[in-house]
Amino acid sequence: MSLLIERDVSLKLYNTLAVDVSARFFVAVHSLEQLQDALAWAKQQGVAVFLLGGGSNLVLTADLHALVIYIQLRGIQLLSEDAHSAQIEVQAGENWHAFVQWSLAQGFSGLENLSLIPGSVGAAPVQNIGAYGVELKDHLESVLVLDRETGQTQRLSAEQCQFAYRDSVFKRESGRRVILSVIFKLPKQATLHLDYGHLRSYLAEQQVLQPTAQDVSRAVCAIRAEKLPDPQQLANAGSFFKNPVISAEHAQQLKQNYPALVSFAQDDGSVKLAAGWLIEQAGWKGVRQGDAGVHAKQALVLVNYGGATGIQILQLAAQIQADIFQRFAVELEIEPNVMGQVNTPA
Repeated sequence: MSLLIERDVSLKLYNTLAVDVSARFFVAVHSLEQLQDALAWAKQQGVAVFLLGGGSNLVLTADLHALVIYIQLRGIQLLSEDAHSAQIEVQAGENWHAFVQWSLAQGFSGLENLSLIPGSVGAAPVQNIGAYGVELKDHLESVLVLDRETGQTQRLSAEQCQFAYRDSVFKRESGRRVILSVIFKLPKQATLHLDYGHLRSYLAEQQVLQPTAQDVSRAVCAIRAEKLPDPQQLANAGSFFKNPVISAEHAQQLKQNYPALVSFAQDDGSVKLAAGWLIEQAGWKGVRQGDAGVHAKQALVLVNYGGATGIQILQLAAQIQADIFQRFAVELEIEPNVMGQVNTPA
């Protein structure tokens, strides 16, 4: 078996919150065969398995008494194209932002609003990542997975993935399926989404009157870089809370007390609120408790100034949740996956 299984490996460099917990066993896999061998080894040893991608949407709260499998499958393949669109298969270990930039360079659009989101392609379907009015599901065609219950590979359609807001079957049945690759169908003629956030105004300020998909990508990158800290400079897991969805009646009541409330009407009649706005209004922006804090430029982001534990970050999050509920009667849900001690058999 051509596997290098390491022992007692710090995961600080493998999660963007830079929480320093350790993995009892650790292995990087670069192929389906290596993945299958790693799963077989874990089963033989009677240890649990924890699958790790880019580590960008993760809060680790304790050492993992498990085999951490670091997914490193690489490759981008153009499967087919015609005058209107292209079908592309991307391996799970590819960097998400790098793939978005590659697709734009090839003349394929659709993912420009999702530029600069940290993490890997394989992790993207788990959360159904989204930004600036676009979600992954809008251009995903299918996902190739290894089903750990059957030991067989299986291709799931977008419908079978059961995508919802920051949710999917992969998140609800965590650990059952290992994502191997994702197939996207991307248009060649861009249909730009500019009415979410500050995209349109930013482009106008830059005097970009007829934007292309690449212009939108550059705008998204600039806006994100201005508001969101680079995990390489200040450890964070991106947006820490989901934007809450409430009833129209509740939203109207809040509007009466807070006329500047940032909200977005949904197709089903409900209203989505900007969680960052709520947190900022409550005075949490820039608050620091030890090495855990709320980012000074974006209240939606919790950061690790160096030595915060996952527990300390979650304690800060819980205080914010309680305060927002008391002030606005709105429940905030944590967006990253929270992982504690893993010690159950694989």
